[in-house]
Amino acid sequence: MFAPFMVNAWLTASIVAVIAGVVGFFVVLRGAAFVADAVPQGAFAGAAGASLLGVNTLVGLGLFALAGSLGIGWLSRRARRDVATALILVMMLGLGALFLSFTTEYSSEIFSLLFGEVLGVSTTEILPIAGLGLLCVLAVLALYRPLLLSSVAPESSAARGVNNARMELVFLVIVAIATSMTLPVVGALLIFSLMIGPPAAARSLTASPLVALGLSVVLALVTVWIAIAASFETNWPIGFFVGTGGAACYAVGRLIARWRGSHVEVSQA
Repeated sequence: MFAPFMVNAWLTASIVAVIAGVVGFFVVLRGAAFVADAVPQGAFAGAAGASLLGVNTLVGLGLFALAGSLGIGWLSRRARRDVATALILVMMLGLGALFLSFTTEYSSEIFSLLFGEVLGVSTTEILPIAGLGLLCVLAVLALYRPLLLSSVAPESSAARGVNNARMELVFLVIVAIATSMTLPVVGALLIFSLMIGPPAAARSLTASPLVALGLSVVLALVTVWIAIAASFETNWPIGFFVGTGGAACYAVGRLIARWRGSHVEVSQA
């Protein structure tokens, strides 16, 4: 489990978990779960297009993730965000289907972007992932107060001079960067569970934003560590354990929150 060839998996998965915990906290706080699901799935089309052109799939992935996020932000000013997100997702998936129709075979590299390949991460990939991850964390820390205020009280934030539309756009760019660097590790279909399950559980366990943010990172780390260990021992896909782990994390968090709420009511009675 801790053999040399597993070191990259543990290190990279830990970086991804930290990013998912930090960015996912604000995804949950802003009610942007659909966006967090649509951006990585839509960015898959960019990887397909890059593969068709013979370009590094990560380049196409990043460009489509960024374009999708900016498109959602622009359309959201003219329509409901869920409608804008759905339109962008459908368009990008349509492009992905078109790009794939021009290839003679379904590239295994593109397929891995759907389900992740954390056990196949090379040493040369760790530094770019860590760099993009650090960029996401620094951006969230620099914008923490206005981002938090615009998430929980947009009217108050506007009264204090915060441009909510611009803050939404910046947040979507952060989501695009986060998904670009995490897709090769846990995949488009699994980063969603890692960005939603642990942060949602953390938010249900405490009312303090900073505590919830830290707890979100801890729960995401525990989820991926258990997933790697379980996958190594059982030889089952790591994606299965990441997906079920994220769901279980949220379920346990809600049960604890409900128990604490009922306990407080009984004590007051």
